[in-house]
Amino acid sequence: MGQTKQKIDRQVSKPEHEEVVHLNSPEIKKELEEENDFERLFEESLKGFEEGKVVEGQVIEIDEQNVLVDIGFKSEGRIPVSEFLDTEGNLTVRVGDKVTVLLIKKENELGDVLLSKKKAEVVRVWDRVRALQQNGETISGRIVSRVKGGFSVDIGVKAFLPGSHLDFRPVRDISGLLGTEQDFKIIKYNQRRGDVVLSRKAVLEEQREKALEEMQTGAVVEGSVKNIAEYGLFVDLGPIDGFVHVTEISWRKVGHPSEMYQVGDKVKVKVLEVDRKRKRVTLGIKQLTPDPWNKAAEKYPVGSRVEGKVTGLTNYGAFVELEEGVEGMIHVSEMSWSKMVHRPSQMMNLGDTVDAVVLDVDMDAKRISLGMKQLETNPWDTIAERYPVGSIIEGSIKSVRKFGIFIGLDEGIDGLVHLSDLSWKTSFKHPSELYKKGQVVQAVVLDINKESQQVSLGIKQLSGDPWEAVPRKYKPGMRVTGKVVNITEFGVFVELEEGVEGLIHVSEMAEGEEKEPLSQFQRDQVIETRIVSISPRERKIGLSIRRLEQGNQKDLHSGKEAVSNLGDILRDQMMSLEQR
Repeated sequence: MGQTKQKIDRQVSKPEHEEVVHLNSPEIKKELEEENDFERLFEESLKGFEEGKVVEGQVIEIDEQNVLVDIGFKSEGRIPVSEFLDTEGNLTVRVGDKVTVLLIKKENELGDVLLSKKKAEVVRVWDRVRALQQNGETISGRIVSRVKGGFSVDIGVKAFLPGSHLDFRPVRDISGLLGTEQDFKIIKYNQRRGDVVLSRKAVLEEQREKALEEMQTGAVVEGSVKNIAEYGLFVDLGPIDGFVHVTEISWRKVGHPSEMYQVGDKVKVKVLEVDRKRKRVTLGIKQLTPDPWNKAAEKYPVGSRVEGKVTGLTNYGAFVELEEGVEGMIHVSEMSWSKMVHRPSQMMNLGDTVDAVVLDVDMDAKRISLGMKQLETNPWDTIAERYPVGSIIEGSIKSVRKFGIFIGLDEGIDGLVHLSDLSWKTSFKHPSELYKKGQVVQAVVLDINKESQQVSLGIKQLSGDPWEAVPRKYKPGMRVTGKVVNITEFGVFVELEEGVEGLIHVSEMAEGEEKEPLSQFQRDQVIETRIVSISPRERKIGLSIRRLEQGNQKDLHSGKEAVSNLGDILRDQMMSLEQR
């Protein structure tokens, strides 16, 4: 329009001799109409620029303070350079770049158009939040920091993640999540108040459900060790976790899973079971390799000699690893032919390498019985030849027990002298009254039992049975002297000689001692008594003090009569001499 007016002015000011163009000429009229249409269209185009609306523009100039952006308005808009700087202070835009901005004000007091890139981004984020929440889709964001009740998340605007929505199970260490990009579900939002509430748990739940549906028994997958417990490994498979029981880690016995794995280790596992109802996946590691027991019977036939490492000691035996996953057990009874092995630690230690012989292979129970003593000659095969029954042996006492004493023979074999074969005496209560540990003694071989590996010895058999001579040496009514060896409630035992004892029953005590008849006796006291009865078969001799005293009184009366008669004789002889 301005150009048309200038043209008219030029035409109006033409000299009189030049041709005059009239204003109402068709040419001028057409140009004026076109100018009016342009101004009308231009004004109408400006109506589309509303304050608070997001528009597209192009960077046309950058100075130290502002970035000039042409958005198609009657003048360019200014945006502070700070809105185009990254976290390290670097400019992120160049002249000619297309940018999305928010029209804050069409014209301020200086006539400038005010724009904002950051506010445009916020508006677009809210539009995106609205759309994603309506469609149930996820939004990506960075977990910035821990706040009261949860976490602060940057999704373009500040959002809140409740602690209960971080994961579907408690997270003990969240340090690995801080600063990371995660996907979230939008639970609710309020643009006016600037509130957005997110849930990471909802995303994980969806992923887990999908993973559980796709997971198949027998599949081989990879994961990382997430946690270690005494009873197994928890493996992170991504959306879901799986569990490897300690017995499924290796074919060999594993004391604790930490012996083989650490948190963070990458591990390949086999899916053993998928429980979609309980949302559990059971895994195995050893199933990725063949079961060594499949060929155990071929590799370890009965009677073969093997070598292994001691992996466990119990009260009853030792476990020996023949190869990874295959163990055998040596029972204490199979460790030595002659030694009394009470504990395996007497023969070996953990970690020792030992040789053994395979005694039995039970494929069903996966058990191999081993023996060590079978590597040596069994001394019990020749013991009867070396110690024939009736021969006399000599050895030191290895131990004294309540039931007898053990005498050491050669090659670690001990013989037992039972309590009843220690002595012909019967008055002792414990073998320690007669013998001490370490004492060298002789004994007679009474019996050898190869099956039970027992040698029976006797000491009293070294001398004859004193009871064989009792009927000849002792008669009822005989006065005897002996030593008190035992005092009981029913009487006193008196030793007449070694191996021969008699009993004074309380009824045969001295007269006048009815109240406490036993109080007059003491152990080892030497007393005189009279034999009442003898029973060689039952090895019993009955003694009496009461009858001894009665016999003494009778003898005294007979003596008095004899003295009286002697006096009468002497008087008669004296009278006869006087008469002479």
